[in-house]
Amino acid sequence: MNTRQSNTTWQKVRKLFNDIHLWLGIASGLILFVVCLTGTIYTFSSEIQEMLNAEVYEVKNEAGLPRKSEEEIIASVEAELGAKVSSIEIPADTERSLGLNVKKEGERRGTTYLVDPYTAEIKGTTKGAGSEFFMVMFRLHRWLLLDMNVGRPIVGWATVIFVIILLTGMVIWFPQKVKYWRQGLKIKYTAGWKRINHDLHNALGFYAFILMLVMALTGLQWSFEWYRTGLYDILGVDRSRGGGPKEEKAAALPEQEVTLSLADYIKKADETLPYEGDYRLNLPQENQASVSVSKYKTGFFAPNGGDELKLNKYTAEVESLEKFSDKPLNEKIARSIKALHVGNVYGTFSKILYFIACLIATSLPVTGTIIWINKLKKKSKRKKSKALSYSN
Repeated sequence: MNTRQSNTTWQKVRKLFNDIHLWLGIASGLILFVVCLTGTIYTFSSEIQEMLNAEVYEVKNEAGLPRKSEEEIIASVEAELGAKVSSIEIPADTERSLGLNVKKEGERRGTTYLVDPYTAEIKGTTKGAGSEFFMVMFRLHRWLLLDMNVGRPIVGWATVIFVIILLTGMVIWFPQKVKYWRQGLKIKYTAGWKRINHDLHNALGFYAFILMLVMALTGLQWSFEWYRTGLYDILGVDRSRGGGPKEEKAAALPEQEVTLSLADYIKKADETLPYEGDYRLNLPQENQASVSVSKYKTGFFAPNGGDELKLNKYTAEVESLEKFSDKPLNEKIARSIKALHVGNVYGTFSKILYFIACLIATSLPVTGTIIWINKLKKKSKRKKSKALSYSN
């Protein structure tokens, strides 16, 4: 095949992918704009809500009171609320509230109450100022505020289209000759607004491609059961736990007197996992002989995956230890699907990258539509010019 034939073939392929990219973008542009915009807004929802409700999340022990034991705090909360505490979250930061999850009758997930560790005072819940707004953003993002059975597949198929748009966009972006590649990586701010808009669409789309593709491919698991099943089958992990072997049911043993405190379990966890981190303890049922402990690293680059311990309720001996870093890649991915979707893979660092990528994704339907309108205007001018030349 000579150079001319090669160029002709490439132009045909490029035109085909350009047409697919264009018309799928026009068909799904509005939905994708809403989904990406709400995703951008939701990225730092936890941080914003904590900032708006700082008095609930932060603790100021100005009186210099000694820290109460976890048992005292749990007993106080259960007495006040008239319900059992199912788990407790203990942050590494001593100036933050403890989180106690309480499931009242009729509740599926329970409510997390934020408690002062020095006074056992219930300061509030995780549902405060901003919660309602971010819940609206969440529902818009997931099912467009429609009935879940209607909105979820609409968002799902729009996301499938988004994947195709991303892939065809990359084909269009790649120039036939290497020497022209640098043009697709730059934004020529000295040019006219049409060229700047074109460069913003091409260059920013290229830079954010990988993260946008990860967001789309992970997000599909919440839209389609068949996709979720296939994803975990491909990864070769047990879906019930998001990775790893199936969890064995805790052995039911005759009830004995428990003399250990939660502090004893935390001490053992600190010995086994000697790093600073946040703890989550799932309190055992009366007929269970183990305590589940999860520990998460903290910091700007903190990885999302936590380490999990099972401790004997009566001796605090380690019955099992699962370090996230020791897991095979497929299990790491399976346990990080949500983190990969929302950007909470490496703490604040990755969330900033995701925020920027999501913001770019929000802009693409806008800049793409402007490019299409400019091309229509250009074609219209050409037709008028030809018509005038024929009439003359």
